[in-house]
Amino acid sequence: MTLRRLLVWLSLWFALLLGAVPAGADPLSFGIFPRRNATITVRMFNPLADYLSRELHRPVQLVISKDFDAFWRQVEERRFDLVHFNQYHYLKARRLGYRVILSNQEFGSDTLAGALYVRKDSPITEVTALAGRKIVFGGGKDAMMSYIVPRYLLQSAGLKDGDYQADFALNPPNAVLAVVNGQADAAGAGDVVRQFLPNPDDQAAVRILAKGEPLRQHPWAVRETLDPPLRDELRRLLLALNDSAEGRALLEQAGLSGLSAASEADYEGCRAVVEAVFGVVD
Repeated sequence: MTLRRLLVWLSLWFALLLGAVPAGADPLSFGIFPRRNATITVRMFNPLADYLSRELHRPVQLVISKDFDAFWRQVEERRFDLVHFNQYHYLKARRLGYRVILSNQEFGSDTLAGALYVRKDSPITEVTALAGRKIVFGGGKDAMMSYIVPRYLLQSAGLKDGDYQADFALNPPNAVLAVVNGQADAAGAGDVVRQFLPNPDDQAAVRILAKGEPLRQHPWAVRETLDPPLRDELRRLLLALNDSAEGRALLEQAGLSGLSAASEADYEGCRAVVEAVFGVVD
């Protein structure tokens, strides 16, 4: 345990002794969808979990999922109190009792787009030229920006499932790296994913072949059965990160430039794309 985490837990223990935390209060479970590998995700979001623990005087436990399938099983089990979703997961999770409270800002924007990547030196200049080619999608079939939007782009160009060789990487950066390394002709990933690659040469080795319309950034949601005062306090604390030096440092650690208030209506554009690809969201 790091010194910082030890101090957080000691402060919670003292708060319990002083009556600031109800005896027997359960830890809050904080889930993050596996946009990046587990090691990176822990490094990015543990400080934020520590901040929430300190401010709420209640343990907040970060829960990491190894892949999209494992993450979705945990959502279905209603394991999370606070959860950072992709857009498709959120649309599906509404029936499980999750409600959006916030959305990401990344690189100064509260929207992003799914894209198809090819190598910079690839002769492919049109989406139709991907017929018969190998395309690696990041994550799985429930990855909004890395599968659903790229598949929508392919579908819009007249390429249906089966007209190309589909494969999947563990996460979006790995999908783009498959193109960099010549293991695939194209990759499906969000339009900002290239900037997640740590090697500048890898970033420069790919270009975007096609990009979808801007859609609302990834949502943050809470269980609707969470006590309203606690839900409101979580929302307030997360939004307050925008307004202090400590908060902005935590956001930067988490790969964010800010957080924005969000509502169900902000995700109707995402719903339209999902329904064009999969039909009505269950």
